[in-house]
Amino acid sequence: MPTDYEKLYQEQRHVLGKPTQVFIDFFDGYTKEKADVLDLGCGQGRDGLFIARLGHRVVGVDISETGIAQLLEDAKTETLAIEGVVADLTDYVPAGEYDVVVLDRTLHMLDAPIRLDVLARVSPVVRDGGFVLLADEKSNMSAFRDFFAQDAHDWKITHDKKSYICVQKNPITDK
Repeated sequence: MPTDYEKLYQEQRHVLGKPTQVFIDFFDGYTKEKADVLDLGCGQGRDGLFIARLGHRVVGVDISETGIAQLLEDAKTETLAIEGVVADLTDYVPAGEYDVVVLDRTLHMLDAPIRLDVLARVSPVVRDGGFVLLADEKSNMSAFRDFFAQDAHDWKITHDKKSYICVQKNPITDK
């Protein structure tokens, strides 16, 4: 049975528009070159394509086969370093390690305990000094802040706005 997004993606390319502005702002100030980025719930790739155009390697994960197929078509056309994975975030376990993990208005579509389970599966694959960029419903942000405060890894909130949080794992500090 197709999801609502599957149907939407079949009807229109790039339906969700431009990349999320807070992610554009983050990458404007991000200095690492050729970072490994995991875009969870990537859809048709609005964030992932933007990030890959900056020279980063992106793995985009989404439950929509159509979204992933369109992401890969666009990546191939532009010769971008993007891998697409069709998977359900409720049980997806990321492979490898990443410098940045992007969750753009994805977690609110899951039940509350599963949202935190996704974060629990993602946090170990973020490299030291790496980031999680999370945009979601304002009502969910408190639980996300609590998750990172209680997670076994050392996380520092670097940006915190009403529906966006950026956290850094084991921040590298100059001594």
